[in-house]
Amino acid sequence: MTWAELRAACLEMPGSTETFPFEPGCSVFKAPNGKMFAVSVTTTEPLDVSVKCDPGYASALRRDYEAVAEGYHLNKKHWITVTPNADVPDEKIRDLIRDSYDLVTPKRRAKQKA
Repeated sequence: MTWAELRAACLEMPGSTETFPFEPGCSVFKAPNGKMFAVSVTTTEPLDVSVKCDPGYASALRRDYEAVAEGYHLNKKHWITVTPNADVPDEKIRDLIRDSYDLVTPKRRAKQKA
């Protein structure tokens, strides 16, 4: 997964925006309600992305994948950092981005359940 593919996956979430509140090159992707669901630094090698995640699922992911760690500079209970192009398939990363978006947009989750 390239930076462009990662960025596209984040921006394809309905109404999502890319902001740079911390520094140039540190992309923060936000849902329409202003809550962030993904963070990635465009200039790091290797590329990584931090996403919000259910704590139980996060624990399982860290156990199953070497490329999944506790969220870097984020709440370690609710955020994970994933390194693409390691042992996590690209489609799984896209799923984690969608899940993170859903976690910060409760109305969207309620519509999906109905």
